[in-house]
Amino acid sequence: MSGVVIYLPQGTAGAAGEPHGDAVTLRLGPGEVARFGRGSATCPVELRLDDEAISRLAGEIRVTDDHWQLSNLSTTQSYLVENPEGAGEYLRVPPRRAGAPIPFEFSRVVLPTRRNTTVAFQVFAPDHVYLDPDGMGDQWGSRTVTAYSLDETALYFLVLVALCEPRLRDESPVAVSTTPEIVERLRSHPACGQLTARAVSSHIDYLADEKMRISAPAEHGPRREARRNGKRETIVGLVLRFGLVREEHLALLPPRSGTGTQERGPVR
Repeated sequence: MSGVVIYLPQGTAGAAGEPHGDAVTLRLGPGEVARFGRGSATCPVELRLDDEAISRLAGEIRVTDDHWQLSNLSTTQSYLVENPEGAGEYLRVPPRRAGAPIPFEFSRVVLPTRRNTTVAFQVFAPDHVYLDPDGMGDQWGSRTVTAYSLDETALYFLVLVALCEPRLRDESPVAVSTTPEIVERLRSHPACGQLTARAVSSHIDYLADEKMRISAPAEHGPRREARRNGKRETIVGLVLRFGLVREEHLALLPPRSGTGTQERGPVR
């Protein structure tokens, strides 16, 4: 596992060296630790959470070789770790629990407050390790892991299938779906009724940066959109070449307009 990405939305928190209230993104590798809480001059934290009901040092996230752990340093409050794509699945981490292993690829860590809302941040573990099904034994030494770790039950995979759909159906040898087209294509899916264009773009960036590990220089202005299009084309080309998205995955998509049954395979 190459590490985790931690994201605090804008207005939720601050961090060391960051203006209060700005969104914060941290990347941690194996063995690294990020502490969270209200913090103070004598108790610095990497993730500062702005609520008086949260301890100065509320907890810490530690990354290991194949998962991440959450320690709850509060003496009174339990924390929740939710799986946003798991139909209500969550873990409760009780007070003083050290090193609770978290199995979710996407997680939302939720802390209680005295207000009507909670304080939360997200943790992404993009490189969950899967064994090579043809090499389960260890008689040859270290285990073999997958080069591209994709969860076919995750929402990002659904976005990926929609992105690849035109080529899978032989509708175009070069075109890839745009963000508005993906939003419209997935609108009738039970998990995508509230899917926004911003969320689709975030999933595509996550696929490119964390899953496919596609590197591209940052661009601004008119060239930024061209770079985004190039990133999408690179993702589609890569996953289709390696068979990570195939014709049978089209069954995951909702029926297209004007069809009464789920379409399977390419349209010829």
